[in-house]
Amino acid sequence: MSKNRNDSPQPPLRRPRYGVDAPAFPATLGAAAAACYLAAGRWRSGRAALLTAGTALLAHTGVYLHTTLCGKLSVWARELDAAGLKGDEELLDLGCGRGAVLIEAARRLPSGRAVGVDLWSGKDQSGNTPEATLANAAAAGVSDRVEVHTADMTALPFATGSFDVVTSALAIHNIPSPKARYRAVDEAMRVLRPGGHLLVADFRPMAGKYAAHLGHGTLRDLGPEYWYGGPWLGVTLLHAVKEH
Repeated sequence: MSKNRNDSPQPPLRRPRYGVDAPAFPATLGAAAAACYLAAGRWRSGRAALLTAGTALLAHTGVYLHTTLCGKLSVWARELDAAGLKGDEELLDLGCGRGAVLIEAARRLPSGRAVGVDLWSGKDQSGNTPEATLANAAAAGVSDRVEVHTADMTALPFATGSFDVVTSALAIHNIPSPKARYRAVDEAMRVLRPGGHLLVADFRPMAGKYAAHLGHGTLRDLGPEYWYGGPWLGVTLLHAVKEH
């Protein structure tokens, strides 16, 4: 495990910049839309179908980008407000990326601590580095209560019962094997204190499987602001409480 503290030198930012989730996906959608429009301009046969396909792909791209740049931030602000945080909790964010959830949580923890872990894959989020996350924390004015670690969420480097809240946003599904995904969920529950809250947002089928694995927890659809292109890529929130 390597640790990045909030006193590391950071490039100045006016406001946090969280990048794009899975950047290759919207880039591919946009390129496919452009190809459809170009083909429609060259060929008379099938022009209407090509224009329809191009428009659908472009709309999918637009909804995706709205979610990754704006929608998910609004959803997490709402969910963290509803979590009833007192302000002194210790919170862990799994797969924190550039800090969208981590920093939103830290804003609500003036006397607490927000810890993020990630393996910093650029495939999963554009510009994904610990330095970018700490720069965002500084821009948001919460660097005094944020730290990040390079760590695998299937083997967390924290003692049992270390945190009051564990969050994760569209991260656990990136783990390749089902067994390892369930191990990440188990690790999240392990590091929670008794009575602590687990909040995991992931694609609907995945969130349901995590709940089934745990054997408890509630599932709630997070709505159109968390659609990665359309309702077929909607996100569900799993909320589970660790038993005393």
